Amino acid sequence: MSAIVTRFAPSPTGYLHIGGARTALFNWLFARHFGGTFRLRIEDTDRQRSTDDAIGKIFEGLQWLGLDWDGDVVHQFSRAALHAAEAHRLIAEGKAYYCYCTPDELTAMREEAKANGLPPRYNGYWRDRDPAEAPAGVKPAVRLKAPREGETMVQDLVQGEVRFPNTELDDMILLRSDGTPTYMLSVVVDDHDMGITHVIRGDDHLTNTARQTQLYLALGWDVPAFAHIPLIHGADGAKLSKRHGALGVDAYRDLGYLPEAMRNYLLRLGWSHGDDEIISTEQAVAWFGLESVGRSPARFDFAKLDNLNGHYLREADNARLAGLVAGQLAKDLGRGLSEIETARLHGSIEGLKARARTLVQLVDSARFLVAARPLALDAKAEKVVAAGTPGRDRLAALKAAIADLDSFSAAMIEGAARGLAESTGAKLGDIAQPLRAALSGSTVSPPIFEVAEVLGREETLGRIADVLGA
Repeated sequence: MSAIVTRFAPSPTGYLHIGGARTALFNWLFARHFGGTFRLRIEDTDRQRSTDDAIGKIFEGLQWLGLDWDGDVVHQFSRAALHAAEAHRLIAEGKAYYCYCTPDELTAMREEAKANGLPPRYNGYWRDRDPAEAPAGVKPAVRLKAPREGETMVQDLVQGEVRFPNTELDDMILLRSDGTPTYMLSVVVDDHDMGITHVIRGDDHLTNTARQTQLYLALGWDVPAFAHIPLIHGADGAKLSKRHGALGVDAYRDLGYLPEAMRNYLLRLGWSHGDDEIISTEQAVAWFGLESVGRSPARFDFAKLDNLNGHYLREADNARLAGLVAGQLAKDLGRGLSEIETARLHGSIEGLKARARTLVQLVDSARFLVAARPLALDAKAEKVVAAGTPGRDRLAALKAAIADLDSFSAAMIEGAARGLAESTGAKLGDIAQPLRAALSGSTVSPPIFEVAEVLGREETLGRIADVLGA
């Protein structure tokens, strides 16, 4: 197989959405699997809707996902003159022609076709007419002189052989009447000039591929291999919308998902490797092939993403997670964390991450480590240590039992709690839960004796005293 060159070519008219991210991933994996090249092209020919902010968001999203591209980024708009030159070459070769139809005439054609039960297409009015008959003052568009008989066949690497009757493909516009190239022309010229060997994109582009195939052949160029992957639907099978998860990649980052979890999840949206669900990026590069892409729409499921992200959180390096959590806590607090707070966070992260599915949950569960005293207790915690309850009495007894421990370690604190439980006929949980409420403000936390050790003697006894009012 010759050197593989793939590309991701988003339009910078909005955020990098989840479908685009998956397309980028598949192109990246295919190129990396074969030791090929993965290029990035920004299709910014729509000057009114393309923005620098959107371009920045695309770069940021790809970088966060860890999808590095090769070579310089190609900006399509800067190549408009090259695109136009190829259209004029086709005119010179008799493979394209000037079309002088006005917008009103084109509308009338479409209406007539619909009235006759035909698809609303251009009828080729100027295809074989003499340009000398052109009306004065009308700037022409340039159209491809597409074949009218037979069919155009796409040998797709996912969909198989797909045939399009040429009667269904009209003479598409290559240059608009103002001389600007259309998307269809620009894409073909750019893919050829960039040496793209494989075009992997959504199956909503299949008809475009048939038209582009005609253009490749007219230009005398080799047609790249095409692979059209099914679109992503919601868990209910409906077309993906914002309520299903059709968000920008930056939104998933802000929702607390790890990039490695997103890569794994996007990979499994339409691609499979046996029954494997947890697939590292290294395995994905080694295993990826288009033959394992399914033909049915993939279904986006937040519950599965949460479960997968929880797995990657548990596997993640503690120092890395502590750094991410510290950054968010500092942002929320409007100040940097102290050395003591940072040490608490690093000491607790192993226990905290075991219960979290997202970084947002992890940050929320770590807030008690940096909270100002006295802590605000949630309703359940308040109930555990309310005045007159056994929990409050047990908390007071535990405070006395641990105040003068020789070593304020988790093992020593737990030993004191067990001793108290045995002497009073209580269960260990009956002693631990009031302590958890006092130290974390909640009834859920990492192992509470480990939390007490991380907080240290002074802070632990202080938080208990805050609750007891003594």
